[in-house]
Amino acid sequence: MKSLLLALSVFFACLFIANAQSKQPNILFLIADDWSFPHAGVYGDKVVRTPTFDRLAAEGVLFTNAYTASPSCSPSRASILTGRYPHENESGGNLWSEWPAQYPTYVSLLEEIGYFTGSTRKGWGPGDFKVSGLEHNPAGKSFSDFAEFLKNRPDGAPFTFWFGSSDPHREYVANTGIQAGMKLEDVVVPGFFPDNDCVRNDILDYYFEIERFDRECGQLIAMLEEMGELDNTIIVMTSDNGMPFPRAKANLYDYGTRMPLVIRWPKKVKSETVIHDFVNFVDFAPSFLEAAGKTPENMSGQSLWAFLDGEKQDRDQIFLERERHANVRKGDLSYPMRAVRTQQFLYIWNPMPERNPAGDPTVHQSVGQYGDVDHSITKFLMMALEGKAQPGQPDYFQLAFGSRPEEELYDVEKDPYQLNNLASDPSFASVKEEMRKELLAWMEKTGDPRFEHPKSTYWDELRYTPDYQMKDIDWQKQIEEYRIRPPFGPNSQNGIPCTN
Repeated sequence: MKSLLLALSVFFACLFIANAQSKQPNILFLIADDWSFPHAGVYGDKVVRTPTFDRLAAEGVLFTNAYTASPSCSPSRASILTGRYPHENESGGNLWSEWPAQYPTYVSLLEEIGYFTGSTRKGWGPGDFKVSGLEHNPAGKSFSDFAEFLKNRPDGAPFTFWFGSSDPHREYVANTGIQAGMKLEDVVVPGFFPDNDCVRNDILDYYFEIERFDRECGQLIAMLEEMGELDNTIIVMTSDNGMPFPRAKANLYDYGTRMPLVIRWPKKVKSETVIHDFVNFVDFAPSFLEAAGKTPENMSGQSLWAFLDGEKQDRDQIFLERERHANVRKGDLSYPMRAVRTQQFLYIWNPMPERNPAGDPTVHQSVGQYGDVDHSITKFLMMALEGKAQPGQPDYFQLAFGSRPEEELYDVEKDPYQLNNLASDPSFASVKEEMRKELLAWMEKTGDPRFEHPKSTYWDELRYTPDYQMKDIDWQKQIEEYRIRPPFGPNSQNGIPCTN
């Protein structure tokens, strides 16, 4: 009798395990707004505190070469959802665009097979999805928060939930980083910024919002633990594009495109795994669909699961692009860029170098002067350096706001901030030629209109959805007002020095 009971116990235990293993996983997608690699503790940043991100890295896989498909909110998020490159998403390749409803998303496809779907805060956007006939944001039906979503979830239904924070997007409350205990002297200032306390303070305020995002993600994960769903949930924590500073966001340099990324899913991902191969955000959608048992179709991305299990894939390079970011050039013009990045080199093609990559020096419609760069004290200080480059220092104004040649080539191993363009150096001619060929082959394969028509006006002519008119701002006054703010608490009389 005892042996029979033991056999039955083993049978039902095995049946339970088999059912649990066959259960479709939940998906929790945690996405920041304007957060760059390497700004997390696990990447070696000594200032910003990211215990949630670091925990997921310890319990899952950490990526050191994860790249957004485009360094701009709407096209980046569209590529995440559709598994297609921005130029394949047509109108979805622009910021403030119309949603390309002809292409299904992983959210809509999972909904078809019984997933309960939802989102909160910033999903796909900014842009207009209602004009495309959608009733709710492509990232999922809107809920006030994760708790409300879970309350409405049908019993036993697998779910996919998109948590879209607005951190660390600007505007910032000045001095929040200092007040949170971070120190100016600990900041590592990227080489394309002037290094002074004012810029360091701006970076600390950015760090403050990264930390807030990290805390909120931790709260959502705690809910999963409480309900016993943690290990059956694929958790992805990342960002849409780079930090909102000059030469970062809206640029194809690393600080615009290289993203923090961790994935936790014990069924497929071993703890403390570190991946140095290249991963593109177009890989998310096919990965989620495959995990749910649905075959991805018409997607350019590759599922990550076989790769993480040891399958050899072509991940020696990554392809990057951007079209119109903000509406900041007279005539509503885009600034197109295409790029290929390998472990050693970054090659960028600017097919319309006659246009200004940062936008017009005076306001066209949105944002302000050089409007593809978000307003900040760092931006205003660099604008004030026009014509004032110092011997032995980079020309900070030119790096952020100046015109660029048609081709750029950087040795990213020796030049991590991409300051020294090697495209005209004869000793790198063969490298440049090979990378140009790789880029053009990818453009042809994926049907990029700029392969046959480099100066196409397609993305210029697409509707820019908001209807407002900005004015130029007095940025010199902004510098002065920021300079006299006391950064070390309400009783301090010390202002922040805003010069080199």
